[in-house]
Amino acid sequence: MRILHTSDWHLGRSFHREGMLTHQATYLDHLLEVVESEQVDAVLVAGDVYDRALPQVDAVRLADETLSRLAASRARVVISSGNHDSARRLGFSSRLIDAAGVHLRTDPGGVGTPVLLGDEHGEVAVHALPYLDPDAVREPWGLGARSHQAALGEAMRRVRADLATRPRARSVVMAHAFVGGSVDAVRPSDSERDISVGGVSLVPTSLFEGVDYTALGHLHGRHVLSETVRYSGSPLAYSFSEATHLKGSWLIDLGPDGVRDTEFVEAPVPRPLARLRGTIEELLSDPALERHERSWVQVSLTDAERPVQAMDRLRRRFPHTMVLSFEGRVPGLGALPARPSTGRSDHDVVADFVRTVRGTGPSDDESALLREAVESCCEDSTADPVTRSRESEAG
Repeated sequence: MRILHTSDWHLGRSFHREGMLTHQATYLDHLLEVVESEQVDAVLVAGDVYDRALPQVDAVRLADETLSRLAASRARVVISSGNHDSARRLGFSSRLIDAAGVHLRTDPGGVGTPVLLGDEHGEVAVHALPYLDPDAVREPWGLGARSHQAALGEAMRRVRADLATRPRARSVVMAHAFVGGSVDAVRPSDSERDISVGGVSLVPTSLFEGVDYTALGHLHGRHVLSETVRYSGSPLAYSFSEATHLKGSWLIDLGPDGVRDTEFVEAPVPRPLARLRGTIEELLSDPALERHERSWVQVSLTDAERPVQAMDRLRRRFPHTMVLSFEGRVPGLGALPARPSTGRSDHDVVADFVRTVRGTGPSDDESALLREAVESCCEDSTADPVTRSRESEAG
């Protein structure tokens, strides 16, 4: 049996206010092409179909179109809910949709009941575990502890009880969780929602021992925890912390005795990511950075003083600059000089603020603009009252 393992589509998500739905549709077109070109028998989607519990209309439309196309394809489809999904909404009409070969598993009450697939070697039992919130399942499942490990441990006890009745069946488990030997070994990305309970989110890989293949979702980077336990990662990058990720899906060949072969199928990249660091003059003049001129760019400037109109200048060379930060040492607001305001104009106070925050005072044009802004806030809109008082005394 040939399996395509994907997860974390996050339909409807944006990237720093850049709409991603068109790029997500391109990935799903690619997925359908892989199903046909690679003769895929089963598509496994391990959670986070949507980016939010109440997805936008366009995201629902794209999901509906994709599931209809998958139902008409050669593959059976098994989908479990993730921590971003609404289990009730995603699972709506799941019993009816089963008849079309698309199996939605979102209810913890169904854990232990597999989707049964088959090939020339016999039966394959796919146990699709929805995201298991420890607070939601603790009481109905009678868990002794409030933790992800307790919730998944009970889920796997139910899975193994079912598999014990199918001694000849090969086993596949889908789970949406933070799984690994240690946090350092499996590094999360910035775009993943924290699911920790009591400060703990990690569950051990050993929970899935003996399963022929475990298809994991939640982490947005691909990870191989063992030959039989893998994360596919998200098909698109959703934060600059994923700039080095290779995005795609796992193609798994399941033979008569378990996993026989694996291949990572790369997804189309809508626009590469780049994280640039240096002074603004270095970034604007370095010919080696030409390759990033069409990338989505995150910039960290190291100038001692904040450059004027830095974002505008950067975007002239890197039009898709999304994030700009400054590393230069700038005093905090608490470091503003404690000078009495008496006898000082509002314009002087505002100019000092600019000097403190930016490291340099306002230019002549900026000073004129600040004066205009200050005077427009006065009771007498014609002048700064302190400046007017000084002029009267001089007269």
